[in-house]
Amino acid sequence: MAVDALAELLDQPRARGAFLLRSILTPPWSLRVEDRAPLSLVTMIRGHAWILPDGGEAVRIEPGDAVLLRGPDSYTFADEPGRPVQIVVHPGQRCTTPQGRDVAETMQLGVRTWGADGDGAAVMLSGTYQIDSEVSQRLLRLLPPVLIRRTEAADAPLIELLGREVVRDEPGQELILDRLLDLLLVSVLRSWLSSAETPDAGWYHAQHDPVVGPALRLLHAEPAYPWTVADLAVKVGVSRAALARRFTAQVGEGPMTYLTWWRLDLAADLLRRSDATVAAVARQVGYGSAFALSTAFKRVRGVSPQEHRQAVVPAALCPSAGPTAGGRG
Repeated sequence: MAVDALAELLDQPRARGAFLLRSILTPPWSLRVEDRAPLSLVTMIRGHAWILPDGGEAVRIEPGDAVLLRGPDSYTFADEPGRPVQIVVHPGQRCTTPQGRDVAETMQLGVRTWGADGDGAAVMLSGTYQIDSEVSQRLLRLLPPVLIRRTEAADAPLIELLGREVVRDEPGQELILDRLLDLLLVSVLRSWLSSAETPDAGWYHAQHDPVVGPALRLLHAEPAYPWTVADLAVKVGVSRAALARRFTAQVGEGPMTYLTWWRLDLAADLLRRSDATVAAVARQVGYGSAFALSTAFKRVRGVSPQEHRQAVVPAALCPSAGPTAGGRG
């Protein structure tokens, strides 16, 4: 069974009721974003904006640019660098003035639309993902704090469609918006991962290797199988030494080390997303007993499976008001 590396890592970031908002802005304007969302996607529909990441350089974005912002660091959007902050976006998408006065009701402009008036020079779409998946952290760790990509011509209709659909309030609208947001996210990530700008992403590029690619797909598809390097080498048709050498050179770690991390990432997600016993999770990811999984988990992650399961997970973002204030459809 072939498992695409990007699809596997994006399975958990998939939008599920993601917070999606259209902002209509009239100069002078400046928004300080402190929502601590793990991943946000922003694109301009009209006009321009400047992104001012904390500790980073100001960057101008135009219509057709798609921006990924990796949290939890804060950043500012403004029509020009140096503008005094007018609005602060807090966790839970609560919006206030810098002095703390709530502005959610006074700035509502309709379904999932927000701003000072409806004729602003800049129109911006923003979506936030709440990600607690350990599997997906391998991808998120690669991302820079701010990633800007010029969208392909083929994606222009997607952005236009997202802009039209975000203001509709129809049955099933939340599902439509989630999938459109996902399509744009995957397009941006795929373009970036395939470019020369990507840092060490051996696990992604290695999937195209005629030897390492099949080995990775086997490990991803059957993590519970009692793999050895020798078994894996037989499956892909090379010697044990050749596989170990090539896998390490391309992925940055040996097959069994990679498998350990993969199994423990899967276990971490299963522990958080189900009420299965530690023993049941252990069997699903290739450990013979709860004790074996607990030992490996504690050695690599520093906590037991039960401690990991009981740890507080950030709550999903929710709007500060109903659908007309920018909430879910």
